[in-house]
Amino acid sequence: MALFGALFLALLAGAHAEFPGCKIRVTSKALELVKQEGLRFLEQELETITIPDLRGKEGHFYYNISEKVYDFLSTFITSGMRFLLNQQICPVLYHAGTVLLNSLLDTVPVRSSVDELVGIDYSLMKDPVASTSNLDMDFRGAFFPLTERNWSLPNRAVEPQLQEEERMVYVAFSEFFFDSAMESYFRAGALQLLLVGDKVPHDLDMLLRATYFGSIVLLSPAVIDSPLKLELRVLAPPRCTIKPSGTTISVTASVTIALVPPDQPEVQLSSMTMDARLSAKMALRGKALRTQLDLRRFRIYSNHSALESLAAPLKTMLQIGVMPMLNERTWRGVQIPLPEGINFVHEVVTNHAGFLTIGADLHFAKGLREVIEKNRPADVRASTAPTPSTAAV
Repeated sequence: MALFGALFLALLAGAHAEFPGCKIRVTSKALELVKQEGLRFLEQELETITIPDLRGKEGHFYYNISEKVYDFLSTFITSGMRFLLNQQICPVLYHAGTVLLNSLLDTVPVRSSVDELVGIDYSLMKDPVASTSNLDMDFRGAFFPLTERNWSLPNRAVEPQLQEEERMVYVAFSEFFFDSAMESYFRAGALQLLLVGDKVPHDLDMLLRATYFGSIVLLSPAVIDSPLKLELRVLAPPRCTIKPSGTTISVTASVTIALVPPDQPEVQLSSMTMDARLSAKMALRGKALRTQLDLRRFRIYSNHSALESLAAPLKTMLQIGVMPMLNERTWRGVQIPLPEGINFVHEVVTNHAGFLTIGADLHFAKGLREVIEKNRPADVRASTAPTPSTAAV
């Protein structure tokens, strides 16, 4: 019975296990690049070493080595030289390597703000898995409203998979990654647009007045020239669908168009519900995942007697008045958990069923020393010499 109970609990825990929203694979090509950059850093560290004159005895070996003369003949590399390495070189190398690793890890964002409304959680879900050719990491990859830091969206998307190894790095994003972003912005009240008067683009103002000319001319002269109001409000969190053919965003929103005469009740010209499909193209620039949106198709529902007459103006309104504002925001991008000073280049996007992958190479935009010095505390910068140690190499 106890065995059955334990098995049941294990199955229950597995059933509720959360899949990662983001995965990153670092291939051997990237590790080789980091190794080369790390060796350059260690060479720079060794150039700063000042070894004092060494005199002493180690067993039957007497040594007297000055700072200016080091004649490392192979026949004399005995325990005395090993003592020199243990006392002077090894601590420096160990210290430099530790500083290098910790400084890089400290620059990786784990849980940070995307903007004034939303943050993102890149916490590791389990220990990284290392193989002979790759290092794979699973991140939660979830957005959240900054006003509700403890809120989380259940992840019911498929688990992204990484199979490729040709590029230095591969990043995979599931539909959950994008759904959590859109739901977070929805909960933060950001998925709405209100334009009144001068805020309405001139071309859009003329288009709407021409579209509703028949209704406007029937109003009193005091209302005809009133400022125009356009309100677009998303009614439910948008949803992302990723297929091999592409990525789409499904949106349901209300559209209200009215005149707002000063000191008088507004006069509604039209109220519609709209189902829209937006195509989304992803790209990596630097360390940012950017999205370009395009209006693919939409349907409108309205009490207006001639829906066909509204279709073309509404499409134009969305294209010239709404899509540029959306793309201005989505093109800023979201930072990928990559150490400071390293950027993505030569990216290739591949869509799969339920997730997409982006393969890219790495480029050191900053040297490791520059990154380390920037992030090193002031008191550490003042004194970076390691404490002598007798630990072996």
